[in-house]
Parts: sequence; C-alpha cells; structure tokens
Amino acid sequence: MKKIAVLGCGTVGSGVVEVFYKNRASIERKAGSKLDIKYLYVHRPHPELPWQDKLCFDFDTIANDPEINIVVEVMGGVHPAFEMVSTCLQNGKSVATANKELIAQKGAELLATAREHHVNILFEASVGGGIPIIRPLHQCLGANEIDDIQGILNGTTNFILTRMIRQGMSFSDALGQAQQLGYAESDPTADVEGIDACRKICILASLAFGKHIYPDWVHCQGISQLTAEDVAYAQDWGGVIKLIARAHRLQDNGGIAITVEPMFVSHESQLSTVDDVFNGILVTGDATGEVLFYGKGAGKLPTASAVISDVIDCAKSTDTIDTLYWEQSDPVKDSGLLCDWSQLPAQYYLRLALQAPSQSALVDELFCSPVLLARKRQPATELAFVAPSMAPATLDALCDRLQQEGISVLGRIRLL
Repeated sequence: MKKIAVLGCGTVGSGVVEVFYKNRASIERKAGSKLDIKYLYVHRPHPELPWQDKLCFDFDTIANDPEINIVVEVMGGVHPAFEMVSTCLQNGKSVATANKELIAQKGAELLATAREHHVNILFEASVGGGIPIIRPLHQCLGANEIDDIQGILNGTTNFILTRMIRQGMSFSDALGQAQQLGYAESDPTADVEGIDACRKICILASLAFGKHIYPDWVHCQGISQLTAEDVAYAQDWGGVIKLIARAHRLQDNGGIAITVEPMFVSHESQLSTVDDVFNGILVTGDATGEVLFYGKGAGKLPTASAVISDVIDCAKSTDTIDTLYWEQSDPVKDSGLLCDWSQLPAQYYLRLALQAPSQSALVDELFCSPVLLARKRQPATELAFVAPSMAPATLDALCDRLQQEGISVLGRIRLL
C-alpha cells in the first residue's frame, strides 16, 4: 500500500480528502495499487474536521516517514511550501501541488530536484482548476511546437466582467456581488490586478517554451480601471472585454511575448463566450491548430479532482516523467528572454474626453482617421475609436500629446 500525506487542510485540502475517500475504489483501480491518507498536516487543532486520527502538527514526522510515498501540498504561498516540498522530493517522495505561486516562482528548481531524486512534482491543479491543461501540453500536444496560448485564467475577474457586460454593472458593484457569492476574497488584489492570471500564464509559457518565465518579467494589468462605458463600446465594436493572459511566439523573429491585460475580444473568438466563473484556454500548435480547454477554473472539488489525478500519476510512475520539465533561468541575466511588450505593435481602443468637439480634428491628425465607435447617450465631448496598429510606446507618446492639449484619456484597451 502507498501512503499519502496532505500538507494543509483548508478548502482545497479538505476537498482532496473528501474526493479521495468518496472515490477511493476507482482511484485505486486507476493507480494500480492500494492507497491511503496517513497524515493531514495542519498548524493548529481543527476539531471540526472528521479525520482527527490523521492530524499531524510536525512536518518532520512526514518528511522522515518511509511509509509516505506521495505528498499533496495545498498550503499556498512560496514559503515554507518551497522548503517543505524540496525536502519531500529529496527524501524520495513525489509531490502533487495546486500551488501556482510556488510553481511560477520555483518550478524549474523543483523539477530539477525531482529529476535528481527520480520522483515527480506534478501540478495539474495550479492552472485551470479542474481543467486538464498541464498534462495535455507536455503529453497530448507533445508533437507540436506551441505557437500561441491565450486564456481567461481567472474566474473571479471573468465573473465581474460578465456582470458588467450582461447587467451594465460598475466594476465596484460587480466586485461586491462576487465577494457576496464567495467568488472573490475580501482582499481581491491578486485577482483583479491580474497577478493570479500572470502566475498561471508563466507556468504554461515555461512548459510550452522550455525556459522558466518569472512573473515579474511579464507586463501585467488588471481590470479595476474598467468602466461600464468601456464595456458598451466593446459591444458596439463587436465583442466583449476579457482579462486575457497571452504567451505567443512572434512569427518574424521567433521571440516570445507575454502579457496579461484586459482586451477587446471579438465575437469571432471562442474566448468571447467564456462567461461567469469559467476559464477558457486556447492553445495553438503547429500541427493541431487551435485547441480549446474549457471548464471551471477554481473551486474546492474541481481543484481537488486535478490534485487527485496527479496523485494517481505519482502512484503509477516508477521514475520521473521526462516530458514535464523546463530549464532554469537566471532571474536577472535571462530577463531578456521575453520581447519588450512596449515595442510590439497592436491595435488599441481609446476613449477621450475633449474640451470641445473641434478637438476631434487633432485626433484625426494624430491617429490618421481612426475607426470611430459610438454608443447611446454619448456626450458630444466624448470620442472613442480604434487606433491603427502601433507599439504601446508610440501610443504613450501620442497620448501625452493629447493631454498637453487638454484632452483626457479615459480608457485604453488592447485588441486581441
């Protein structure tokens, strides 16, 4: 029998234990061996938990127990999770984790440690919750060169944007509803400012392109500045606003570009129909073309499902899974792996507040007859349009010129 230890017993940890015992017979059949959970590591007593005989308050007990073959890490954060996971791998124990922050920051180191000690660290649950995406990238799509990954990777922001689109809510009202329903934390910063999505796209990009990509290398912008007016203009343009995390290979020079930011998404894109707390990840391979992965991107049971699938793979594996790997990068020396996003041409939507309608002539002059957008009850001194493709740095200079003439930039959103 193979024994399991679970580090952390919060929402996801308790979900892992519930799913394991609910579907134990099926899980053991798929794993090809008998399995049981021996320890639940927690920092303090939890009298409300039904598994009191399994509670463990000393990590060293788990690390040094030769019966423990598999460790599930669902504590979150980088420290002390990194030290604990490293110790488990060094002691010959495979690890399944849902910790996206840990993998985004330390994935290459942990993968190397696992390989050195002939065990595995698996992290299907770190991106997309219950959506299978990590395993397809390194196995099912293994014959492909991945050219593009674009996704809605955060259910909280997608719920907020869906309410702004469907019900005309303001950002603050939609956020309040998300918090009431339990989709958003009391401190929603990691979600609404794009930090969560940034960690996830870094994991996918590292796996797809073979080198560790750090989150602080990536241009990241959230949705907190979006307004109902921006949403209305997107609808008139022929699409919706989504928080898009994108990593793609440039066709002209083979460089890698990664950004996380709100984007106008055309109704022609499959991502435009991904609503509420659902995630959608569109992967383009040179052999397969576009493949869409869709489902619930978070939640207790979907995430637990992904963790348990990794536990099954850990139980079946007799050595390190070779295809799940990427090389280490130096956080300083290799930061040039990514192209400078500010120099990459793209189209942008702009919404301006003019001091007088006559100032529209200056806009025409600077932007060469941009494509104008209109909405109901649009003020005479408001102008919205889609600018010709240009580098963000060039657009910055033009926006500075507008502001020098007393024209305020109320909204600026990239087109996907």
